[in-house]
Amino acid sequence: MLKIEKHPIFLMAIIALLILLSSCNSESEPPKCPNIIFIMSDDHAYQAISAYTDKLIKTPNIDRIAEDGMLFTNACVTNSICAPSRATILTGKHTHINGKIDNNFPFDTTNITFPQLLHNAGYQTAMFGKLHFGNNPKGFDEFKILPGQGDYYNPQFITNKGDTTIMGYVTDIITDLTIDWLDHRRKDDQPFFLMYLHKAPHREWIPAERHYREFTKKIFPEPVTLFDDYKGRGTAAIEAEMNLLKHMTVSADNKIYPEVADKLEIKEPSDWGKRVFNEKYKRLTLEQKESWDEVYGPINEEFAQMYPSMDDSAFLRWKYQRYMQDYLGCIAAVDENVGRLLDHLEESGLDKNTIIVYTSDQGFYLGEHGWFDKRFIYNESFKTPLLVKWPGKISPASVSDEMVQNLDFAQTFLDAAGVEQPDDMQGESLMPLLLGDTAAWTRDAVYYQYYEYPGFHMVKRHYGIVTKEYKLVHFYYDIDEWELYDRKKDPLELNSVYNDPAYAEVAATMKQKLKDIRLKYKDSDELDQHFIELYKEKGLIK
Repeated sequence: MLKIEKHPIFLMAIIALLILLSSCNSESEPPKCPNIIFIMSDDHAYQAISAYTDKLIKTPNIDRIAEDGMLFTNACVTNSICAPSRATILTGKHTHINGKIDNNFPFDTTNITFPQLLHNAGYQTAMFGKLHFGNNPKGFDEFKILPGQGDYYNPQFITNKGDTTIMGYVTDIITDLTIDWLDHRRKDDQPFFLMYLHKAPHREWIPAERHYREFTKKIFPEPVTLFDDYKGRGTAAIEAEMNLLKHMTVSADNKIYPEVADKLEIKEPSDWGKRVFNEKYKRLTLEQKESWDEVYGPINEEFAQMYPSMDDSAFLRWKYQRYMQDYLGCIAAVDENVGRLLDHLEESGLDKNTIIVYTSDQGFYLGEHGWFDKRFIYNESFKTPLLVKWPGKISPASVSDEMVQNLDFAQTFLDAAGVEQPDDMQGESLMPLLLGDTAAWTRDAVYYQYYEYPGFHMVKRHYGIVTKEYKLVHFYYDIDEWELYDRKKDPLELNSVYNDPAYAEVAATMKQKLKDIRLKYKDSDELDQHFIELYKEKGLIK
């Protein structure tokens, strides 16, 4: 038998845990430490949330979080790509520090994540949905996560009790799993941390039947920059491979059957589109295929008739509408299911002591600049939705325009839970902003770095600094170009003023701020070169 008196470290740990639990809980009262529910979708553009703008879609349930809490209008990411964003969220560190610089290199599992710290401090923890990297997330009592990107229909899940496939639509299933955990395995005597992570609306944007039947009949307004020619920017914008006309596939992305595309002699950007379409279609049950064909079959027939007479302008407009119909159809399911969860929390009374966060792992282009996808430091990719409610703490319908990042989540949650924040975390707790103490917030600039080049979509390596007023970007590796944007006068970021004599002083000031912030976050030219060498070692750069 273990004798505790001979193990003082063990004894101290037990005493600390008991003190924390006694401060958070009592037998007669609900947990005093707040529950935390972190809701994150994948590639959900802030432009597709009606709390920001209702030009494209109404999202009444996601909007409820802003109505009851705070909406952030300058929230952003440190690296606009899926797995690195999630690694930053979990570790509270920039990607050059936690090591997850892109979707290629593995996550360093020696990193300490904030769910581990919450769990060690007495929180019950669970994760359901899309993590994107790793099969055994640390610090969770229970998890059911999609392998990699996962599937929209009849998805497989990795669990800490073995793998399983669940029939149905992924957004509905993830919500079912989440509510089931709240109902049947949540412990009343512990505060909980719950990650509710949607796959949607990630590419290939496959909506639920109830939504593709509705949204394929809709027509959406075009962005004013749909036909952007990139004249006011540099090489990176011109050479990126994320243009709707040139790089979006008609098969996987626009749901044109491969045999129809072949008959029309459409040249796809690669064989990826046809391969992925066939893979996803094969996952459908016979009943699901019949429903799919009933809706997308006539779309294919109409397209086959129109395509021979389409010029590039008409084809781009057609692709944009098909893109929006499916992307926004996926959003509709997310909004419905967020509503299901919010209703459940209110009906059970759990909402009263629960922090609820809604965000995305990054922004996304919805035809702006003729693009889809993300990766750039430009606004639609760099900015991310962030809505937070905490009854009795956050004033309803409040708005913050401060520069906050996904880097800040870890310390915010630890702060809210009264758990000590590790010194090596690089973010800042959002608690002063959430509680209305704006004067206590001192950050005036954020740092960004993107690494995955050469790679999918061919967005060049770059880093930059962003304030409320300006954005300075350095594109490097195969080019050496600088861009500067006046965010107030040029919100669409159409014209770099880096070489404009009128902005010479601003450029010099921003360059110094960039030098300082790289030093602050322990980034450097040497690290940039180190990661380039890693790409060479892996054969990703010749």
